[in-house]
Amino acid sequence: MKIHATNLAYIDGANLYKGVEELGWKLDYKRFRTWLYEKYKVKKAFIFIGMIPKYKNIYTDLQECGFTLVFKEVVYDDKTGKPKGNCDADLVLRAARDTYESDFGKTIIVASDGDYASLVEFLKEKGKLGTILSPNKPEKCSILLKRTGAPISYLDDQRALLRTR
Repeated sequence: MKIHATNLAYIDGANLYKGVEELGWKLDYKRFRTWLYEKYKVKKAFIFIGMIPKYKNIYTDLQECGFTLVFKEVVYDDKTGKPKGNCDADLVLRAARDTYESDFGKTIIVASDGDYASLVEFLKEKGKLGTILSPNKPEKCSILLKRTGAPISYLDDQRALLRTR
C-alpha cells in the first residue's frame, strides 16, 4: 500500500527533547520521522531549534533522518550562561505563512506549550489542523492547548515504538 503524504509537521525541538527526557526515555528520531510519515502522512517535518555550533553532528543526524531544520540564533543568559533559543514565534510564523502560501493537507503540531494555542485556533478556523502531538504527560500539557478542543495525542503512548533501543 502506498501512502500519499500531504501533511506538514511543525516541531518545537526543545519542547520535544525536554518533554520526552522528563518522561525518562530517549526518542529515536529516525523511527519518529517514519512514524510521522506512516501514521500522519507527514511529507515534510520541520524542527525549530536553537543553533549551537558544538551540536552540529546532532543537526546532521536529524537532517539524515528526514527532518528539515529551522534554526534560531541562540543567546546566552548573563547569569547562568544557559543557551536560550526560543523558537515559538518562528514556528507560529512559518505555520501561518505556509497555510496561506503552500499546498498541503493538514498541520501536525509537536509541542505541549500553551504559546501555540492561538496558532491551533487559527489552524482550526482555516481547516488546516490535523492534531497536536504532546511530548509530555497529559497533566503537563498546557491547559491552553486543551481548551482549544483540538485533538491531542501523547507521545508517551508510543514509547515502546519510538524509544531508542
